[in-house]
Amino acid sequence: MKVAVDAQRCQGHTLCAMAAPALFELSEIDGHATAVDAEVPAVLEETAREASRSCPEQAITIL
Repeated sequence: MKVAVDAQRCQGHTLCAMAAPALFELSEIDGHATAVDAEVPAVLEETAREASRSCPEQAITIL
């Protein structure tokens, strides 16, 4: 499984990082998220899905 954040859609709500801190890092400047690593470890797959569902901007894509 892979995860990506659409930088154009992300508004810096930080909900993804709260749901999955191991998968997302936040910009210190504006709080926008990026994936720590595109590849999600199997043990964190459900956490990645939860983070995706929590995003109000639907900026997280799971492949």
